[in-house]
Amino acid sequence: MMVRISEIEIDPSYLEEYKVILKEEAAASVKKEPGVLSIFPMFQKENPTQIRILEIYASKSAYEQHLKTLHFQKYKTTTLKMVKSLKLIDMEALDVATMPLIFGKIKNK
Repeated sequence: MMVRISEIEIDPSYLEEYKVILKEEAAASVKKEPGVLSIFPMFQKENPTQIRILEIYASKSAYEQHLKTLHFQKYKTTTLKMVKSLKLIDMEALDVATMPLIFGKIKNK
């Protein structure tokens, strides 16, 4: 499994446009790619240009495949001018056994 947190700062003049593109990319990734377990975008309430994405992939190879998809390539190329900074932080899960329970509790309404 591969877990990452992406820390992204967006140019405020592009924020609304960026959010639309990111939501589209995240939804496509989770729906179309079996190896993408989570692309969960968030923003800081007090500073909405500060985006964080919890990314969870089944494996490093699933992540590498994700980078080659059309929807990711579209996201990357269309948002390049919008991103002021990007930091990718690789993480390790403390409790891998509980993860299915956590995500299993979420239901679409």
